[in-house]
Amino acid sequence: MNRAEQALHELKEMDELAAMNSPVHRFSALSKLAVTVSFIVIVMSFGKYELSGVLMMALYPYFLFQLSGISFKTCVYKMRYIIPLIAFIGIFNPFFDQETMLVIGGINISGGTVSFVTLLIKGMLCLSASFLLVSTTRIDDLCAAMRKIHIPSLLVTVFMLTCRYISVLTEEVAVMSDAYHLRAPGQKGIAFEAWGSFLGQLLLRSMDRAKELYAAMLLRGFNGEFPETRASEKSVSSLIYALVCIALFLVLRFVNLPVLIGNLFVR
Repeated sequence: MNRAEQALHELKEMDELAAMNSPVHRFSALSKLAVTVSFIVIVMSFGKYELSGVLMMALYPYFLFQLSGISFKTCVYKMRYIIPLIAFIGIFNPFFDQETMLVIGGINISGGTVSFVTLLIKGMLCLSASFLLVSTTRIDDLCAAMRKIHIPSLLVTVFMLTCRYISVLTEEVAVMSDAYHLRAPGQKGIAFEAWGSFLGQLLLRSMDRAKELYAAMLLRGFNGEFPETRASEKSVSSLIYALVCIALFLVLRFVNLPVLIGNLFVR
């Protein structure tokens, strides 16, 4: 299996995850979108040294992974190319901020190390929340939710077509790669002198497939709107889910629970 085929397989896996049936999957797309956006905003609002508060925010993705039946390992695997980028952003913090901030077991922990770990966890939490949203919600339902909060139809259409056409483009790359390697057996990758013709053919084939795809959408009654394709749970349960989650986020943001619990045990 070449890289294009592997990427296509992973895209199909995301569709299969979104088609699962769990309590989280049955909540309305609008409620999950509101909760995810609120979660990301509140996580990013923590200061660079507020490690304990950020760790408490991990309760949300932890319980959501349990309720949705989706493995955290799957999330890490899907995000394997993005996680190193997050780590690279703050990797120099320990060198610039070397003032001791914590002492654990006789080991001095600098402020730069704390800020680096905090940044890494914040990035992981935001990625996990975004992954859970996409893996428990169909793209059509997500686009319908975006239209309900009055995001411009043009932007929503571009987002939906991009998500749908990535798989089509990847499939074309896989077919062309297989055809190339059948003509050049034993060769690793695509020769540099063939890149121009390969990309040109890919562009032409992609434009033809795009026209066919759009024509098929028009024949099926596409008019720029995105009705939900699957019935969600009652709006009351989705509303309760959203309100409880957002209230929990606010409590975790403004109440330092680790310090509060520690003070209770000390007394």
